[in-house]
Amino acid sequence: MVRLVTGGTGFIGRHLLRELAKRDGDTYVLVREQSRGRLERLIASLGATNGMHALAGDITTPGLGLAAADQTRLHGADIYHLAAVYDLEASEEANERANVGGTRNVVALAEQLGARLHHVSSIAVAGGRWKGKFTEDMFEAGQALDHPYYKTKYEAESLVRASGVRFRIYRPGLVIGSSENGAADRIDGPYYAFKLIQRLRSAIPPWVPLVGLEGGEINIVPVDFVARALAEIGSKPDLDGETFHLTDPAARSLGEVTNEFCRAAHAPQFTLRLDSRAATMLPREMTGMLQHWHVAQTLKRRLLEGVRIPEPALQYVTNRAKFTCDKAQAALAGSGVECPPLHAYAWKIWDYWERHLDPEVPTERNLRAVLHDRVVVVTGASSGIGRATAQLVGRHGAKVVLVSRTREKLDVLKAEIETGGGRAFVYPTDLSDLEQCDAMIKSVLADHGAVDILVNNAGRSIRRSIEASYDRFHDFQRTMQLNYFGAVKLILAVLPGMRQRRRGHIINISSIGTQAYPPRFGAYVASKSALAALSRCIGPEVADDGVAITNIHMPLVRTPMIAPTDMYKNFPTSSPEEAAEMVAAAILTRQPEVSTRLGKLGETVSTVAPGLLQFVMTGAYHVFPESAGKDGPKAEPAEDEISVEAAAMAYLMRGIHF
Repeated sequence: MVRLVTGGTGFIGRHLLRELAKRDGDTYVLVREQSRGRLERLIASLGATNGMHALAGDITTPGLGLAAADQTRLHGADIYHLAAVYDLEASEEANERANVGGTRNVVALAEQLGARLHHVSSIAVAGGRWKGKFTEDMFEAGQALDHPYYKTKYEAESLVRASGVRFRIYRPGLVIGSSENGAADRIDGPYYAFKLIQRLRSAIPPWVPLVGLEGGEINIVPVDFVARALAEIGSKPDLDGETFHLTDPAARSLGEVTNEFCRAAHAPQFTLRLDSRAATMLPREMTGMLQHWHVAQTLKRRLLEGVRIPEPALQYVTNRAKFTCDKAQAALAGSGVECPPLHAYAWKIWDYWERHLDPEVPTERNLRAVLHDRVVVVTGASSGIGRATAQLVGRHGAKVVLVSRTREKLDVLKAEIETGGGRAFVYPTDLSDLEQCDAMIKSVLADHGAVDILVNNAGRSIRRSIEASYDRFHDFQRTMQLNYFGAVKLILAVLPGMRQRRRGHIINISSIGTQAYPPRFGAYVASKSALAALSRCIGPEVADDGVAITNIHMPLVRTPMIAPTDMYKNFPTSSPEEAAEMVAAAILTRQPEVSTRLGKLGETVSTVAPGLLQFVMTGAYHVFPESAGKDGPKAEPAEDEISVEAAAMAYLMRGIHF
């Protein structure tokens, strides 16, 4: 037997090749020349170098771009046509070119070669609004095809049915990762709910019952089942002209499927689930108003963007179609090929997604995707958090603009970044001088055209009680000058361009102190609180323009800024590299706030029981000693003389400045 496979390097295709490698005959795999190396590595990994061969071509080209000799050896072959766009967010042009144009070329070649065509269609041919059963014999049923993906999959299947070739049509359900190991290479279908589940897990204890929607059936199938079913049915005789639904005969509702993944994620479950048809009880005027009310649509869009759900995917919530699979089940009877129950492999799907596909995990691939060729300004870059952050973004393809007072240190850092293959640019600036701030940021914009990410890291900390500050008003002035006014100057300069391009991110390195209010840090915490408050106020103003503003409530980090306080040598602290990872998390998530659990606890206690927080901090004030002035005697005990009480509090409240 001779076979030709299109889309062999795709998600389903790779699994199909594994199944075909177990069967007799020669398999030729159509591949673009630039992907030949990847395909040949896949063939080698399958141990199929003798019976499986790469064939250069392209489905968008007439005859698939095959040479005459290649067409001759494929005469009478079985053609498995998988190459297509499987993406609800793809453009109409991309769907039309691949799904319709590509199928037209494959059908023409099959007719020319006298081949049998195994066409992989989709349950999407039923559209997104079908109600009731949709059988394997149904095709033209007056269904609504109101999305380019549905429309083009329908048109592609029409071309096959109208042709003179021998054909078999396969309609898989929503294909997810392997039931063997959870492996997948794309996110769609139920994966769209995963970010929401993850956020719920972070915010709510798993034992809290939630209210959700029941929804209709969501027919999901693991990719390994689809591949085995394709190979098995494709090898059976006397099935030409038939259509097979490669679906789960025991499909479950959207609510049940969601809860299965909630259990896999150890997240709270939707115990009370409402039928989505209950929405029909609302007055038609009200639903119409919500659909056209600008504020409601804006909030809906922001919510979906926050949990990374494309709007077309919402149709699954109200989907009422039930896909029968009697013919597929009959064809697979006795083969041992069956769709496994979701509960047996849901945890593998979740685990693989969270480890490998979650776009907010700080992996090499994710960071490079958001940082490559982006202009990232890092202030206070010569040491500590700024230095580690500059190194991190430089490693992942950013154009790093290094800003601090000392050119020599910046030059050394620039050389290090460039040695590692990165790009860095030095702009020595005293950020407490607003004129220098203005000149620097204008130069950066002139030299690079735009700022994509601004990291306001430069800062000054003062540890001094109010009693020791009665005659030191300048302490409050200089912390505000650098920590607040300097940062504001830069924000005001970069925001117009970010909003115009509808893309940008401002990250402020704030402090855990703005959540826990430690004594002796009044000047410092006030300046950081001012910047955090400003950012929270303007964040909603720029969110719809594609600009995110993030406050990172950084815990105590071992940097030159805390070095003058000898007591901190005895404190548990984070490293600058760990702090840079918090910045990386902010870049990926674009959330308004990134903080530690202890910081959130301090914030909660401050809200719920402010007297308790003040009580704890009053104790801390008396446990930890005063800092000496620059010229005064050291008031702090030696490193090995720190009190037991102070050491215990430092470790209990790890990360808080005292």
